[in-house]
Amino acid sequence: MRSIGEMARDGGLSVSALRFYDRAGVLVPAWVDPVSGYRWYGPEQLEEARLLARLRRAGMPLADIRLVLAGWAGADTDLVRGLLQAHLRRLELGLSDARSEFSALRALLDHRENPMTSLRSATAATRVSAAAPVLAAALDTVRFAASTDPELPVLAGILFDIEGEELRLVATDRYRMAVARARATGHGGPRTQVIVPLPLANAMRALLTDDEPVHLTVDGDRVTLETGDRQTAGQSLGHEFPDYRRLIHLPAGRRAHIDTATFRAAVENGPVRASETREPDGEPHDLSVLRVTENGTVVVCDDSDDEQDNVAVNREFLLHALTAGARDELVLELGAPTAPLAIRRPDDEGAFSLLMPVRLEN
Repeated sequence: MRSIGEMARDGGLSVSALRFYDRAGVLVPAWVDPVSGYRWYGPEQLEEARLLARLRRAGMPLADIRLVLAGWAGADTDLVRGLLQAHLRRLELGLSDARSEFSALRALLDHRENPMTSLRSATAATRVSAAAPVLAAALDTVRFAASTDPELPVLAGILFDIEGEELRLVATDRYRMAVARARATGHGGPRTQVIVPLPLANAMRALLTDDEPVHLTVDGDRVTLETGDRQTAGQSLGHEFPDYRRLIHLPAGRRAHIDTATFRAAVENGPVRASETREPDGEPHDLSVLRVTENGTVVVCDDSDDEQDNVAVNREFLLHALTAGARDELVLELGAPTAPLAIRRPDDEGAFSLLMPVRLEN
């Protein structure tokens, strides 16, 4: 028999993926040690693991994979061939539709009268001042949501949005978004936006250890943060950040006040569901399914709770957002199962996180 590490190595699946497929009932170990909980796999399961890895790389839904593995084990080649052919047709149709849409988008871009301009609308340098603790708190609120995907460099940083006496910080990796704000003084010009790469944002945060005022300067592509006799500077990302303001106006949902520590413990120790989606890192993830009860509390649902209004989110992302909220009490706002989950501060509506919902497998 193979240990879970040996099965991962020989079968082309990660250890975390094998644990996920066990919980999902797709590839269950032949034996689990009742004392240690360690998983062991039989020799015949290696072929199933390799088949499962190929099917997932091909993007086949988990529900269909279950049928393929059942047909494979039962030597039902007609069933397996039929499922493979049906999935291939779906992929071909999806590719055809995507090509049509991208052709239309390219045509729209070609007919734009003016090229996309830089985010920085001001031609002169922009300089603002802020309190170090306030800016530090804003960075702590949003840094966890910045993307690390090399194929999306536009999201690999934090947007600094300066307008009037308000500085907004925004980060998103498509699956979550965090927004914070800080009062800024000294800027009387037009709105200025700049994307600060994550390493530079981290260097900025390292400077914010005192109560002294800090000064942020945006001059062309160069961003500088000064406090006292210390300074850090670097080049901004030369991309267009998505218009986040279109994403934060959500329909009103059901609001519930939570004790952060109590709710965090419930999420960490509560039941999880199997996610059929694998973004953002290609691996399946544990989901926490949430529901607001009639008395206004939020519960983490077990497998038997299939209420229509339940909202499922990536558990790891939820825990990150609770930490970034940095309050003993937070407000959870749950809308429809397809609407983002909002995590807000009761004393500051301008600082919040949004988590994209995850579709539950039927």
